Amino acid sequence: MKNNFKQRFLSSAYSAALALLLCSAAAVRAGEPAYLAASHADVTIFLAPPPVPGSTEQAADLAETVAVHQAFAGDAKDEEAGWSKKKLLHAMLAHSTNAAAYQAGTLPKAEVFFKRISDETGNVVDTAKDFWKRPRPYTVKPDLLAGKVESSFGYPSGHSTGGMVTALVLAELYPDRTAEILAIGREIGWHRVELGKHYPTDVVAGRVLAMTIVREMKTSPEFQRDFAAVKKEIAAAK
Repeated sequence: MKNNFKQRFLSSAYSAALALLLCSAAAVRAGEPAYLAASHADVTIFLAPPPVPGSTEQAADLAETVAVHQAFAGDAKDEEAGWSKKKLLHAMLAHSTNAAAYQAGTLPKAEVFFKRISDETGNVVDTAKDFWKRPRPYTVKPDLLAGKVESSFGYPSGHSTGGMVTALVLAELYPDRTAEILAIGREIGWHRVELGKHYPTDVVAGRVLAMTIVREMKTSPEFQRDFAAVKKEIAAAK
């Protein structure tokens, strides 16, 4: 994927993304069944534990994190300049209409749909983090820290999970851009290693978790209903 693709989508939709984040916060309808049933969200079943502290695997994970972080040519500001999963979503939605003139509310069903997906994904990730309680790399090696200190644990990566969940669903809505969308989804997670916020194994676990979340959500009649409505809405807006 070429850099100008990321720059074009992420910069052209920056202001739209901010507006959408504000307007979508109250979008989920009360009383709706969850896309992801509680019985389908047990992370201890489909994720292996992270490397054991003090093990050679943990040492190798830290060594790779250090190498990736040291090779990173950017800085902490890049985290705010375009690497969030929500900006990936809004950049692609903006492109589906008109990135330069995109207005919040243009695709209301899509906004609600992805807000629900994001919220449910976040709940699963939080449960996993609190279960394994893996410290982040910079707690072991403080000079890795770039940007703010995170209050949550590290395994699995929430950015990796959320970015890939969003990308996997978007890829089905924009099948002609699958490779580009999935590449961005992967990079959202990997960027967190560059910033010293996650180990590579945190990011890989996030991708595995994302695939499981999307697979399970797709079995939900509510998800299927809303996906079809969003697909129709996007097609009409093109």
